[in-house]
Amino acid sequence: MSGRHPTVHRDPALPRRVTVYEVGARDGLQAESALVPSTAKIDFISRLRAAGLPWVEATSFVSSRRIPQLADAAEVLAGLGTDLEAHPVLVPNLRGLERARAAGARTIAVFVSATESFARRNLNAGRDDSLETARRVVEEASGEGMRVRGYVSMCFGDPWEGEVAVDEVASVSRSLLDSGCAEISLGDTIGVGTAGHVAELVAAHGRAGIGPELLALHFHDTYGQALANVAAGLRSGVACFDASAGGIGGCPFAGSATGNLATEDLLWMLSGLGIETGVDLDEVVAAGAMMTDLLGRPRSRVATALLG
Repeated sequence: MSGRHPTVHRDPALPRRVTVYEVGARDGLQAESALVPSTAKIDFISRLRAAGLPWVEATSFVSSRRIPQLADAAEVLAGLGTDLEAHPVLVPNLRGLERARAAGARTIAVFVSATESFARRNLNAGRDDSLETARRVVEEASGEGMRVRGYVSMCFGDPWEGEVAVDEVASVSRSLLDSGCAEISLGDTIGVGTAGHVAELVAAHGRAGIGPELLALHFHDTYGQALANVAAGLRSGVACFDASAGGIGGCPFAGSATGNLATEDLLWMLSGLGIETGVDLDEVVAAGAMMTDLLGRPRSRVATALLG
């Protein structure tokens, strides 16, 4: 090991290339109570994109009353220039889609819950109603040529309902794909997933006709299982993983959710496995450290090791 990168030991059973989908500027910052200046967000996003990350989610067009941190969504997009294909934005409903479109967004994401309880707390609507809202957004956006990603939350467990049946999650994913989503991100919103659970959830999607090439995995590290869960996802054929630079974030509507999987930690692991990402680890470390220092948060483990 050089001290900057791990020694590579390639496992031929794993994907040769993985897409790292960066969510720090949206999913990371939405849980922070201290407002981050728009200029700092724009700098953060720009640095992450320059590091080679193919997708850097920029913001969300949700109600500023619910998430004040993202009230500057239009200003952030304006500061990123005109090439916004690589900067998806989250939209909760048709009104959010209108605002995103007016701000120049070209790629969007919708989100639903696999459980009734979280749907009502997060979206103020039942699961079926929120799924129908998402379907309408997907159909309208995809009809305009936008790429749409679907997020499904509470896929591994719900703090109010407990265990979540894997076939129920796959059914929700199937509905989103049938509406026109290009990809489904399965979220371990409260971080309770384990490696065996990951394998079974991916297998349940396979039984529903949804191959791993249509899936992404989104892990929180509440119980320290995020990287083990990534390894299980890789063995199941998944080749897209969400992560947040600096490990910032959680979920403002699920109190037991803690930080996202840190992008730096994920990149270190993938690099050691000889899996290509096209991302410059050092540049992501610098961007993540900049944001965690601004927030007064601990740096990621990899950033701490590399920067001291």
